[in-house]
Amino acid sequence: MTNTAPAADARALGLAHYAARGVLEHVLARHGITFQQQIALRAALTADAPQTPDDLVAQVQSSLKTDPADIRATVDELLAKQLLVEDGARLHPTDAGRELIAAAGAETAPISARIWGGIPAEDLAAAGRVLALVTERANAELEALT
Repeated sequence: MTNTAPAADARALGLAHYAARGVLEHVLARHGITFQQQIALRAALTADAPQTPDDLVAQVQSSLKTDPADIRATVDELLAKQLLVEDGARLHPTDAGRELIAAAGAETAPISARIWGGIPAEDLAAAGRVLALVTERANAELEALT
């Protein structure tokens, strides 16, 4: 018996990413936020301690590999929407920000369960190892380029 499954490559990874992101963006749009806003807000919510705007921008930039100026604009949008608030030099998520992330998470949970459900644990573990290695190598290549 031959295995007809396609080999994992950059295209397959990209297609999976954009398919999953498309689902998430559809849900986020109903809540009035963008993908990048959700990433920044989640980073603020999950931080061990309140962050400065520069710390938050650096954390999101590390994840998204996008222009820090765009991330600063995203943080400003979250402040304008009152999903983040400044307290001195630190940013804090507001109750509205917490509620929005919780609501979006609750809405995406059953969708995620349908997407990921039924995949054998050993396949998920193998994919996790491969994705971690690809991420590590790509980050090293990006660092060498910059």
